[in-house]
Amino acid sequence: MKTVRWGMIGCGDVAEVKSGPGFYKASHSSLVAVMRRNGVRAADFARRHGVARWSDDAQAIINAPDIDVVYISTLTDSHREYTLRCAQAGKPVYVEKPMAMNYTEALEMVEACRSAGVLLWVGYYRRALPRFLKVKQLVEAGAVGQVRVVISRQTATLPALRAVAELPWRVDAKLSGGGFFFEAACHTFDFLDFLFGPIVKVEAIAANQANAYQPEDVVVAAYQFKSGVYGSGTWCYTADEDYEMNEIIGSTGRIQFSTSKPVPVRLQRGGSVEEFPVADPPHVHQPMIQSIVDELNGVGHCHSTGVTAARTAWVMDEILKELRGTDD
Repeated sequence: MKTVRWGMIGCGDVAEVKSGPGFYKASHSSLVAVMRRNGVRAADFARRHGVARWSDDAQAIINAPDIDVVYISTLTDSHREYTLRCAQAGKPVYVEKPMAMNYTEALEMVEACRSAGVLLWVGYYRRALPRFLKVKQLVEAGAVGQVRVVISRQTATLPALRAVAELPWRVDAKLSGGGFFFEAACHTFDFLDFLFGPIVKVEAIAANQANAYQPEDVVVAAYQFKSGVYGSGTWCYTADEDYEMNEIIGSTGRIQFSTSKPVPVRLQRGGSVEEFPVADPPHVHQPMIQSIVDELNGVGHCHSTGVTAARTAWVMDEILKELRGTDD
């Protein structure tokens, strides 16, 4: 099989551990060059990760003849621009999540790549993580019978104002698309899409209760999947404790799993409880990176595409449309 040569646009915190090493540790994969607008930091990342080349110019990565695929690891506000530039150059794209600022941008990205004949993948890496694949295997094996409802719940303490100031992009909707909910809960919705198929109906309330920053800090939502499964969720980022869990309720049992914490998957049925302690790998993007490399080599398939990620973008838009003032 051929070695897939990657170029990276953006090499900040996410690329440091979660994704970056996966590009040179996956089989038949190499990281050829990295880019960051701050050239000093790009050079430092390249030196520490053994990458031969760095740049402060994204187009140098996109146009490089020795780069086969571009990974976009910038803030959400630039995902669309860089994806369209890669498509114009005929380069396949692996873009971070959230895929785009909104559903309209996501559709533009999908169409641009489709028209250019290039593949588009999105960094919803939980679709390839062993812990989440265990949940999928249990559901598909009928471990809880017919799935009826899935419930998600997350609470988090309000970050100290200093912590908010140190991460301004996470609570600046012009850069991130929303608040902590928009930036993180999309992982849950994307994985539920992987389990149960598309969500076709959403009813939700989103608001800002604490006024510590501008975007949403509380969300309550109910939704219906095309498959007939129903779901609901509550997210509050100004609560008394940090907690996050999902529960799949079936006709004969239930499964609990966390989106954000590598805790054991828990199966409860018939009065008994069984736990499956499946650890996450050191670099959580690596299994998905491997699936992309395998797909490019004709021996596998990556399950997180622009099309599937756009469905998640639609759900997020539906939940936040009233708060954003985009409600029809």
